[in-house]
Amino acid sequence: MATFRLRGVTVRHLTGSRAAALHALDLTIGAGEQVALIGPSGAGKTTLLATLACAHQPSEGTLEILGKEPWHLPHAARHRLRARLFLAPQTPPLPARQRVVTAVLAARLPHWTLWQALTSLVRPQDPDAAHAALSRFSLGDKLYARVDRLSGGERQRCGLARLLLSDAEALLVDEPISALDPALARHTLATLRQEAAQRNATLVCSLHQVDLAREQFARLVGLRDGRIVFDAPREQVTDTMIADLYANENVEPHVAPPHDTPAQIAVGACF
Repeated sequence: MATFRLRGVTVRHLTGSRAAALHALDLTIGAGEQVALIGPSGAGKTTLLATLACAHQPSEGTLEILGKEPWHLPHAARHRLRARLFLAPQTPPLPARQRVVTAVLAARLPHWTLWQALTSLVRPQDPDAAHAALSRFSLGDKLYARVDRLSGGERQRCGLARLLLSDAEALLVDEPISALDPALARHTLATLRQEAAQRNATLVCSLHQVDLAREQFARLVGLRDGRIVFDAPREQVTDTMIADLYANENVEPHVAPPHDTPAQIAVGACF
């Protein structure tokens, strides 16, 4: 069964001109597949991820997620379907004054009672699980730090640690390495891919770093102006195809400049 199936899906901006952000997309992603979305800024990558997460309703076309059409379901059924998905935004919505352990354990909220959720705010329900998840992203020493004391890259990885504690069947990750140096970026992508493979979850990841996308993912989907330019195995994606995808763009599609360095990870950022 396909995890995602889009047929002629068009999604319009919610404000302003109501212009289409995605144009008549046809796309199928199978269970357990790992796919990288690439393309210039404004190509529609984030909108596509949000659409796959049931955050945007298509204005045209058919969207199936895990065999169901979410926007034809009653509200409660759609909510249960969303609980089977995990969307990790580029800037995770982490409360500034919250401790990291509490922010990471929030991944368990869909499965907790109200009492468990309230109790965990005072006394974290499973700090060992949170520590293990953070450690996979080299953040174990930040378990009881406040979120507002983290660097941008640390916040990104804190948000990804939540993903490890979810039991989602589809992992939707938006620009997870934009604030990381190349070594940390590779480690982070490898951790995400390993986690997806271990639970046979579908992984869809948007990236600006084309070299890492080609290195880490077997299937690449190139987006530009809300349209799919190509959808192919990485062996078939040529340098010419990449150049055409980013034609007339001012930003080179390579690894982002380093922000969190290995030294910062070793000793922790000072605040």
